[in-house]
Amino acid sequence: MLLVHNISCSFVFVRIVFSNIYKGVKDSIVQCILSFDTEGEKFDERKRNALKLFEVEGKTVNVKSFKIPNLINRIVYKILRSSKAQRSFEYAHKLLQNDVLTPRPIAYAEQTGLLFSRSFYVSEHLDYDLTYRELCHNSPYDGNEEILAAFARFTYTLHQKGIHFLDHSMGNTLIVIKEDGYDFYLVDLNRMRFGEMDFTTRIANFARLSPRTKDIEVMAKAYAAVSGESLDKVYNEMHKGITAFRKKSQNKKRLKRQLKFWK
Repeated sequence: MLLVHNISCSFVFVRIVFSNIYKGVKDSIVQCILSFDTEGEKFDERKRNALKLFEVEGKTVNVKSFKIPNLINRIVYKILRSSKAQRSFEYAHKLLQNDVLTPRPIAYAEQTGLLFSRSFYVSEHLDYDLTYRELCHNSPYDGNEEILAAFARFTYTLHQKGIHFLDHSMGNTLIVIKEDGYDFYLVDLNRMRFGEMDFTTRIANFARLSPRTKDIEVMAKAYAAVSGESLDKVYNEMHKGITAFRKKSQNKKRLKRQLKFWK
């Protein structure tokens, strides 16, 4: 059973929904959310969203604040669609139910007035060793074939469970090194689909990852081994998807630069 807190002040309504797996002091979490703009330690701040860390009962919690959406989406999120925070919260529970790791969800909150305003997702903070990004950039783990192969096998497990992680990109998998292998934790969860996937959709899920030929070879070999598909088929499809995504991304960046030039 979910516990819901409703707070109203100055024409702003804040709805906070807690996970039934969270056993801590809920008032402390409420305070983290309400004081997000003035307190907390900045962990990662981007144009779209911001992350802060708070100490609660001797433990670190991670609070993600989603950017206020544009006018149309403020209407859509108010009456038609679940917020990014709510989807992150619900998908985290669904992952855990499927034995897929993600930092444990604590709560989500939505701030509304006449229109939808902001939303927050709260989870336990995870001490991790690296993200996928360190596997293909300057770091001690650059090009680590063992971890790349394990990651590909992990992705196959997601697919077998009908989990299509749409933001399967370099920064959205946290990796914990253990004596007997690796644990992979998914983050940034608000875009997911669930259900059976065909071969093309499965391999397209690698499109946002490393474009380096050697890394693709390692991932394709590992995925082919567990899936039973031929290595050539997996490699060719993976290389095609990654190349197409990179080209599309570069074209977007080029267009943005041109638009800025003409402003």
